[in-house]
Amino acid sequence: MKTVQAMLAEAEAEVPRISPDEAKGLLGRVDVLFLDVREPAEVATSGKVPGALAVPRGLVEFRADPGSAMHDAAFDRAKTVIAYCASGGRSALVGKTLKEMGYTNVRNLGGFKGWLDAGGEVEKG
Repeated sequence: MKTVQAMLAEAEAEVPRISPDEAKGLLGRVDVLFLDVREPAEVATSGKVPGALAVPRGLVEFRADPGSAMHDAAFDRAKTVIAYCASGGRSALVGKTLKEMGYTNVRNLGGFKGWLDAGGEVEKG
């Protein structure tokens, strides 16, 4: 049986981090998907990365799977996916899941606070 700490350690080992400064340079590119996996109330309160797709952690698999009735066309295995949450845990787990689903270029931005601290732009949620 795995603990959440073990699951996070595995995810962190498999999904490379991307710095906020590096990620800022990718904003607006059509081959990049910024993925906000926080809950809707979190996004509504603090906003999100401009253009980010907001999908709560519990729905990512359904939205990312082209065979799902809930699939979102913004998910494309050819794109770089940059996932983030509040502190980096959920986005690490999402990144690992997306890799298991065939998404090969996945990065973990970590927490939204790091984005804000680096002077990242914010769009209302």
